[in-house]
Amino acid sequence: MSVIALKPVTFQEKPPGAAVSPPSVAAAPAPEGVTGAGPAAPATAGAEVAPEKPLYVRTRAPDWLVRVIAMAFGLAIFIGLWSLLSKTGGRLPNPTSTWMSAVEVFSDPFYRKGPNDQGIGWNILNSLGRVGIGFGLAALIGIPMGFLLGRFRFLSDMCSPVISLLRPVSPLAWLPIGLLVFKAANPAAIYVIFISSIWPMIINTALGVRQVPQDYMNVARVLKLSEWKIFTKILFPSVLPFMLTGVRLAIGVAWLVIVAAEMLTGGVGIGFWVWDEWNNLNVQHIIIAIFTVGIIGLLLEQLLLLAARRFSYGEERS
Repeated sequence: MSVIALKPVTFQEKPPGAAVSPPSVAAAPAPEGVTGAGPAAPATAGAEVAPEKPLYVRTRAPDWLVRVIAMAFGLAIFIGLWSLLSKTGGRLPNPTSTWMSAVEVFSDPFYRKGPNDQGIGWNILNSLGRVGIGFGLAALIGIPMGFLLGRFRFLSDMCSPVISLLRPVSPLAWLPIGLLVFKAANPAAIYVIFISSIWPMIINTALGVRQVPQDYMNVARVLKLSEWKIFTKILFPSVLPFMLTGVRLAIGVAWLVIVAAEMLTGGVGIGFWVWDEWNNLNVQHIIIAIFTVGIIGLLLEQLLLLAARRFSYGEERS
């Protein structure tokens, strides 16, 4: 008969209120050949979960692209309306035939077949020459006069009634006066350009002089600067943006006036070319001349706008 020995077990008495920890369970070893870990443990409540990346990101189109698309839509609508009008009847040519005629006209723009039969290139150059002379004379007189009117109040009050009386007069109303004085069509056309483009330069330059802060002029008096120093150091830099605005408006008026003046005076010029094509009932060439005048006017205005932005001190350039 075998005797079983019992090992005595001692129980430790814990103080009241102590937490009873659960028995620890040893993790079972992974079986051989299994390299992958078990299922991931669930994320705790305090852990941050990385947001999922979207499949695509919406970005805003560049401003220049939006403008190009808008201009393309505008041109498409214009051409569509033009095509629709040409099909309703009348003698208005369609865009396709006008384009083919424009290619033919500009394929040889500088031909000469007589004094009144020249290519469109010579007509454009003659018109630009008249505009340059008349506009240049207006700038030489109008800009200094604007500085004087803005600088001296008495002189401004003296000339204000005359300017207010003559400025609203239609440019073509001056053409008979030019023909009477100069006895020739070409100087008369230049005179009409001069008298029509001088007013914007006078008014805008005088306005710019009046906008110069009074503190600048007070400092000039304290420093006892001469009128030439005041002009070169204070007035001219401050007035330059206003002056360029007047120049831009004046060149637009001059280019509009030359077409009408040449239609009445004759000679070689884009206005005379339009009138001559009307006498030949060539409507396609008239439309070509209209677009040519518009494109040249747009280019002149954009060049002056670039110059105005270049000298617009303290303003945001777009």
